[in-house]
Formats: sequence, structure tokens, C-alpha cells
Amino acid sequence: MAGNGGETTWCFSQVKGTLEDDVTEADLISCVEFNHDGELLATGDKGGRVVIFQRDAASKQCVPKKGEYNVYSTFQSHEPEFDYLKSLEIEEKINKIRWLKRKNQSHFLLSTNDKTIKLWKVSLVSERDKRVTGYNTREDGGRPRDPARITQLRVPTVRPAELMVEASPRRIFANAHTYHINSISLNSDQETYLSADDLRINLWHLEITDQSFNIVDIKPANMEELTEVITAAEFHPTECNLFVYSSSKGTIRLCDMRAAALCDRHAKLFEEPEDPHARSFFSEIISSISDVKLSNSGRYMMSRDYLGLKVWDLRMETKPVETYPVHEYLRSKLCSLYENDCIFDKFECCWSGDDQRLMTGSYNGFFRIFERGGCAGGGTCGARRGDLTLEAARDAAARPRQPLRPRRVATTAKRKKDEISVDCLDFNKKILHTAWHPHESIIAVAATNNLFIFQDKF
Repeated sequence: MAGNGGETTWCFSQVKGTLEDDVTEADLISCVEFNHDGELLATGDKGGRVVIFQRDAASKQCVPKKGEYNVYSTFQSHEPEFDYLKSLEIEEKINKIRWLKRKNQSHFLLSTNDKTIKLWKVSLVSERDKRVTGYNTREDGGRPRDPARITQLRVPTVRPAELMVEASPRRIFANAHTYHINSISLNSDQETYLSADDLRINLWHLEITDQSFNIVDIKPANMEELTEVITAAEFHPTECNLFVYSSSKGTIRLCDMRAAALCDRHAKLFEEPEDPHARSFFSEIISSISDVKLSNSGRYMMSRDYLGLKVWDLRMETKPVETYPVHEYLRSKLCSLYENDCIFDKFECCWSGDDQRLMTGSYNGFFRIFERGGCAGGGTCGARRGDLTLEAARDAAARPRQPLRPRRVATTAKRKKDEISVDCLDFNKKILHTAWHPHESIIAVAATNNLFIFQDKF
């Protein structure tokens, strides 16, 4: 993987989905996730569908390797429902997808909407075990043969039937969340997983659908005293007893399930003190953490708030060891972003397979890639050669395998030739969901209804 020695030159590889402007709400991609070996890539959309792409075998064998994916399976994961007790519509939108590690020929994944989690089995099956061909009295399609045309005796042969991909629900985990599910995370033991909503986190066993254990509950006795909500939660990648969850107050709590059945007392609290001189009406909104991801090594943790990324060392709670501004130039636009509700957008983030790079989204179809290191004293990391602003644009499809041109946003009134003004940014083109291949320099970026795949230079 580039990053340890050579610098990555990102190129367009593929774009999935229609490139027409007329897009329905149901087609908007709501989550993206590679499986553990990167052979499969799954997307969920607002229409409740899951589309799985498989790495093209020929592209993987050629030199240099190409990151090309073809549709492997498409299925309807969730349907719209109605809660008659609360008179609420339950959207079919897929909030999260998480892959289980592969144990046999089949693949398993968890998908969730606001209320119900489903375990899906995706496998190759044959319509019939065997297919008989070469009948004497009828054609293979079943139509009778004209006896006058039968001139010789044929011996029917038995052949294997063609395989097809089938997705079937194996477990349905329902009726455990009062509020909308925002996170699901598999434990390293591959037997249990957690699901989190605004106020509670539940622990499930993959084999038991009618019982879950409440491990975090921050709901106050009087809802008028509610000051924060849970925004994201994730298990530690190697320690099965540890998990973290973030809040709308900008804090992250590390909990140890060995300490108590109900983890109402955290083991560690990660919080950066607020600068009182910088406080404004929007401070609490932009400090809310929209996503938290533990590094593959398990030593670091990344959090995304509205304006930036922070990297924390699990052994140091007082402040982040690295801070990366994503779109600091929007600080002067917070008032208009509040009026059009963009300030409440939930951007996700992801690690590269070697934990040396970070990726997250922005507006105008832009996404940011940061090279780690060089942040002395745990301060803000300034612009460096490895830090990129790239664009997931439809015109990239007209330049296949061409290096992506870095984009720049003008932060002053004097705009350079290759810069775009902050006032010209399109806030409808938002990159909320991204994913990084676990072993190679291949990334997937969801832009409205399109899935862009970029890779290191061919």
C-alpha cells in the first residue's frame, strides 16, 4: 500500500449509478462498506436496497492491479413500515451495513434501518442441483421433438446447473430500540454486536433475536433534563470487552464491559477543553461528533465533528494528538448553513488499511485525504503535501485512469486561477459516506446516487 514509501496518485476507476440529473430520493446512497478482504463492496440506499459489488477477477490479476468492481447481488433489505402504537412511519433507508468475517463459502452482513436489524446470508446457489440435457423425445426447453426428425438415439447427460447469487435473511433483530438506530458494530469475537440509538446501546448475540442486553442508558428520568444524545458507537477491533461511543456534546467515552453489566460509568472520557474566547451560538452544534472510528491497530481513535477530524491516542484523554481542519473556510458561513440545515449534516470518516491516512467528506463533491504525522505537540496539522482535496465529479468518467486534479477553495477575497470561491460551493453535493479498501489504495465515495471508485495510479 502506498503511503509508507511512495506518494499515492489517485485516479478515477469507475462510477456506478445513473449519471442523469433526474434522481429519485430512494436512489440516494446512505452507507458504503468494504468487507474484510476488500473483495466485496456493499452500498445501502434510502429505498431500503443493498447492492453488493464484487472485485473483478481479471482486474485483480493484471499488472498493475486495477480496482474494478461489478454488480454481484442486489436485494431489498428493508421495507417501509408503520408503527401503529406511536403513529409513526418507519423509513426503509439503510443506515448502516457491517460485514461479518467470512467462515465458509457464504458471506454474511448486518443491515439496519431506524428500528430493525437484519442478518443476511449471501451465497451462490443453483436453481436445481443438476440439469439434464440431450433428451430424445423433447428439446432441452421442454418442447416435443418431431418423431420424423429423430434419426439417432441420444444418451441424456447430467450437467451441473448454473449458479446464481441468493440473499436470504437469516435473523431479524427487532423491537429493541425506541429511538432511531445510528450505529451497529460487530465485536472482535464475531459472536456479538452492539446497536446504538440516541439514548441507549444494546448488546446482541448473533444467534438470539428475541433478547438483547442494555449496556448504556443515558435517558434521564425527566426528558426535559436531557442534555446530550449518543451519535455513534463502535467496538474495539481486538479487545472484545471495550467499546466507545460519542455524544452530541463532543465527548467520547470508552467503556469496559468487564466493570459492570450496565456501563453507566465510563473507563475513560475523551474531551478537548473548549476555548471560551471562541464560543458562539453555533459552538455546541459544530462540536457534536458525527462519527467515531477506531484504528485497525486499536491504538488510535478518529472522531469527526462538523468542521474537522481529530485523532486520539487511547492512552491520552486530555486532548487529541492530531487535528485536521476539513473545511475551516465554512466557519464564516455557519449562519447560512444553520438556515439551510446543512450544519446538521452527519459526515463519516474512515482509516486506510495501514492507519497512515484518513478520509472524510465535504461539500461541492469534495472529499479530503490526510497523510498522518508531523503534528508537533498534538496541535492542528497544517497543509502538507500528502493532504488532498479531491472531487467526485461526473466528468471524471470522461477521463478514465487520469490522475485526479487537487481542488482548492479560496479563503480570501483574492481568488487564484485554480481556486473555487466559498460562495460558489454547491451544498447539495455533499460527500457523507466513504470507505477505504482494507489492504490496497482503493477508495469508494458515495455522491448522491453515484458510487465513485478511485485507486492508486495504474
